[in-house]
Order: sequence, then structure tokens, then C-alpha cells
Amino acid sequence: MWTDQTPLFQGSRCKEAPTPFRMKSPKSKPSRHASPVQLSEPAMPTGEDNSVLIVGVYLPTIANHADSISADLLGARRWRVDLRWAAIGEGPVPELVRDHTALALASPVPKYALLNRLLAGIELDRYRYIIVIDDDIEIGPTFLDRFLELQTTYDLALAQPARTHDSYIDHYFVAQLLGVAARWTRFVEIGPVFSLRRDAFPHILPFNEEAPMGWGLDFVWPVQLEAKGCRLGIVDAAPVKHALRKPVTTYDYGETDTEMSRFLAERKHLARDDAFIAIETYPLHPQST
Repeated sequence: MWTDQTPLFQGSRCKEAPTPFRMKSPKSKPSRHASPVQLSEPAMPTGEDNSVLIVGVYLPTIANHADSISADLLGARRWRVDLRWAAIGEGPVPELVRDHTALALASPVPKYALLNRLLAGIELDRYRYIIVIDDDIEIGPTFLDRFLELQTTYDLALAQPARTHDSYIDHYFVAQLLGVAARWTRFVEIGPVFSLRRDAFPHILPFNEEAPMGWGLDFVWPVQLEAKGCRLGIVDAAPVKHALRKPVTTYDYGETDTEMSRFLAERKHLARDDAFIAIETYPLHPQST
């Protein structure tokens, strides 16, 4: 089985491409236990580089939060949001969700094949970020502005929000750390939410469909991105609640686990002990909560 033991960040780091707007980042590289950063209310991004594409899958046949998620995302103050849902199955769909449903299928399709279909034919470089989102989370109306502010501030090419303590949690490494703004890590989970910055698109997209439900991608992505000098991380100060449905209730665990083992056996990837590491932790300033 392939595993990767290469040192972190050999060569130059990846950075966002030059654009008319760039949110201010810390002037110097923080220490391993960085000083608190005061996160002030940022101005609305100007120019043409404040667009974000958000794609996700919802299941009309069972309980979901697609309606409230859509309202919260589309209500962002600082970002122009393009939202594209795919629906699997038939059932009642709120008007707001229906208006942003780009694909509707009667039968199940593997998640990451479906995400590729949602992204196909789109000029992706016009988006500063692409976010993948599930239909069973709770985020709140300020989530998107807050999350992308922190992802930008801490220079994370791939990021996820931490999970609240009352969530279902598969890897406790991603549980929210109180008093922390964000962490530079070697692991970003495949769901329920993750965000790609434009400079990571060529290294991650299109999604590898040999991991049809995404299992294993989160151990391969760090190898791919670190080879290009890209930073990954978890945003603790903009968490999501993932408590509506238990994980792996809509597909087969054993089959998916077998697919993951086969997928990882053929590729360089991080072992769990190497993946669940926080390289730097950024404390949250008390006044920025």
C-alpha cells in the first residue's frame, strides 16, 4: 500500500492568482502556536473576484435542510453566490431549492460522479472558490461570509468547517476547538462541507470517480496539494452542525469501504497517523467571536 512520508512544503508555495481584490492576510508567517488575530468586519469584496460556486446533492425523499441551507448561502453579504443542486429521487421540493436545481435524477448516482456533472461545462476560473455541500447540515445566515473570511485570512487552498460537538462525527480530529479560529492541517474531510480555492482547482478537479462516494480522497488530496505547496486546514470559528441523519444511511458501508481500500492501495496517500496533525493553530481573539 502506498503511503507518503515526504517532508512538508518542498519548493515554492502555491498562491492565489493575482486579482483585483485580495483580502488581507497576516503579514508574517505565524508561529506553531500563533498569536490571536482580531478579525474585523471586512469590506465587501470589490471587482470581479468575489464569486463562489456552490454545488451539492439533496434527497427529496427524506428529511433534509436544503431549503434553509439555500437561503443562508444566497443571503451572503460579501460574495456573489451561484448555487447548483442535484436531486436524487422524487418528492416535495421547496421553490427556492427547485429554482437552483440543475440536475434531477430518479435513480442514485455516485456522489462524486454527480458533482462532476454539476461542474461540467462551467467556466470554473471565474470563481474564486468552489464549495461542495451536503443537504443535512445547519449553517446559519452568517456562515458563508465568516467561513470564507477565515479561509482567506489563513491562506488555505482547501478548507472545511469544523463540526459542532452535537454533530455526528466520523473523525474526531475535525470536531470544533473552542477558542480557535482555524488550524493548518494535513487533513480536510470529504464532507459534509469543503471549499476549494481557485489555485487548487487544477490539482483536485475533476473529482476522481474511482472513489465514487469520495472515501479515501481526503487521504490523497494532502499529498497532491502539499506537492504544490498548498495549505489545507479546518476553520473552527465557523462550524457546521451535522446531526439530521446518521452517516452512511443512504448507501452501503461495506461496498464503499472496499472501494476505498482498493483506491488507496493504488495511490500515494497519508496514513491516518500522518493525516490527523495540526501543523499550526490560530487562536481566536475574544472580541472576534
